[in-house]
Amino acid sequence: MKQQIFKYLKSYSTQPNDVDRLIISAYLNINNIEIKKNIFIKSYLITTENVNEFAKLEEFIIILNQEIKSFNLEALIELFEFVISPSDRIINGVIYTPNNIRNYITDSAFSTKKNELEKLKISDISCGCGGFLLTASIKLKKATGLPYKTIFQNNIFGLDIQEYSIIRTKTLLSLLALSVGEDEMEFRFNLFTNDALVFNWKEKLKNFTGFDIILGNPPYVCARNLSEETLTKLQKFKVCNSGNTDLYIPFFQLGIENLNENGILGFITMNSFFKSLNGRNLRDYFKSKSLNFKIIDFGTEQVFKSKNTYTCICLIENKTSENIKYIKTTSSNLPTKQRDFEKIEYFKLNSKTGWNLDNFEIISKIESTGVAFGDLYKTRHGIATLKNEIYIFNPIKEDDEFYYLQNGKVYEIEKGICKDIVNTNKLSRATTINKLRKKVIFPYNNSNKPKLLQEDFIKENYPKAYIYLQNKKQILANRDKGKGRYENWFAFGRSQSLEKVKNKLFFPKMSDRIPTYIINSDDNLLFYNGQAVIGHSQNEMTFIKKLMESKLFWYYIKTTSKPYSSDYYSLNGNYIKNFGICSLNKKEMSFVLMESDKAKLDTFFENKYEVKIPKY
Repeated sequence: MKQQIFKYLKSYSTQPNDVDRLIISAYLNINNIEIKKNIFIKSYLITTENVNEFAKLEEFIIILNQEIKSFNLEALIELFEFVISPSDRIINGVIYTPNNIRNYITDSAFSTKKNELEKLKISDISCGCGGFLLTASIKLKKATGLPYKTIFQNNIFGLDIQEYSIIRTKTLLSLLALSVGEDEMEFRFNLFTNDALVFNWKEKLKNFTGFDIILGNPPYVCARNLSEETLTKLQKFKVCNSGNTDLYIPFFQLGIENLNENGILGFITMNSFFKSLNGRNLRDYFKSKSLNFKIIDFGTEQVFKSKNTYTCICLIENKTSENIKYIKTTSSNLPTKQRDFEKIEYFKLNSKTGWNLDNFEIISKIESTGVAFGDLYKTRHGIATLKNEIYIFNPIKEDDEFYYLQNGKVYEIEKGICKDIVNTNKLSRATTINKLRKKVIFPYNNSNKPKLLQEDFIKENYPKAYIYLQNKKQILANRDKGKGRYENWFAFGRSQSLEKVKNKLFFPKMSDRIPTYIINSDDNLLFYNGQAVIGHSQNEMTFIKKLMESKLFWYYIKTTSKPYSSDYYSLNGNYIKNFGICSLNKKEMSFVLMESDKAKLDTFFENKYEVKIPKY
């Protein structure tokens, strides 16, 4: 969809009804559809009697004809999704689902119901503007020959929390019927405005025993954007009792509980539940039910261009199975045969630590080798000032007594209150510690377990630094949205990683390649942003450094860790803690410590773990 169209709609009106009138009238005009009977759609028509609106309509039609080749129903869905307000997107998680994804999910669901299509009850329990219901209606008509009037009345069911979304769903389905000449005075819909978390289908539908098919794209709302009211509602769901639950998670339980016997659920949703803490109870829920579950994982592909999320298709039949079927692929290469999927038995999956579905056998072999990383090694995040731009700086010059800091103006900072610090996140690219060194104002004493200095002591002994910090006092007060409770106003935001540690193995929090790992034994050197393995001997640090630099370890990270944009992967402790650390005899340890040829080390570790790492 072109930007000029969006720009025009943005400036046209903020009222949903006004925008809908413009879009619907333009659609009918461009597609030469004449409405004679349908009362609902006729109520949205802009006519020549509406002088100002009609002039705007003519402008909009010109822009549409210039910007898009065909103003079809798919383009209409995109427009409806676009004009949802940004605040509603954050709160309700609405997002446009590409046509090929809707077709694939709907076809997959229909393929399990070939002999009963005319009786199907198909629902989307968070339907947005109705894209999935449109796709299902088209396919049902093609397969059965039923008129849309009958399909809407008997086969299609929808629910959304926003009234304007339900109105747009009615609009979309009505225009679908009208586009093929079905101009009924009124279509009867089973579309409801309510919150899916509390809605009871049995109270709305007579003799309701569950849906044959539930399709959809559950709302994309992270835990931090949920209201207190919504968080309270989530407490009744067993899948929501671990971590800070994202809103998509309870929709699995809602969907499965509203299927009839042998019904099927088809969602496209986030793939974070494979490994995340807040997905632990959902994983356990799936495992306890052992349903016939297919997962098409898109890995790091950004299926939704407007949303920085990583997604998968879940097809869940309401009948038991011993295994999950899994494939990792792209949205342009969707699987068509059962043999395309890898089978992973439910009993082999660990709900607590996470599901390692991609190359399950290799990952299981790695994790079952030796002792888990998290049981052997302590990892630590760097210091957290919560205002690095105030405390951390590159001196523009120095003399015997002062570093000179430029922040708005040039300040003199006594060297005695400063320490060296490095940003170890920069190690996602090959570099050296010296290239990363900066200075940090360190308002703590120099003991092994540093204590915050008294304000009077700083004022007396480091008056220049004190003046600088005083000038930034209001900025520091706004840390933690002004709600932070600190030992004193000039203290760091958190007290982590202040202690002196002799040996540290620095590495970044995330990387798009095998990062640089650097061992450092300067106990006065602080670090921020990244991570470090701490508290082990030099030999032990050298061993774990070489193992973490191996192709095997990076393969494990790429296969099991959380992905970020641009093919970056997290090396956070939660994602490396289950990596198995192999035990070595003296001869093997000597080889690893002395060998500098990376290819030989890669071969050694693959042989030691008895795995062959595929190309990645």
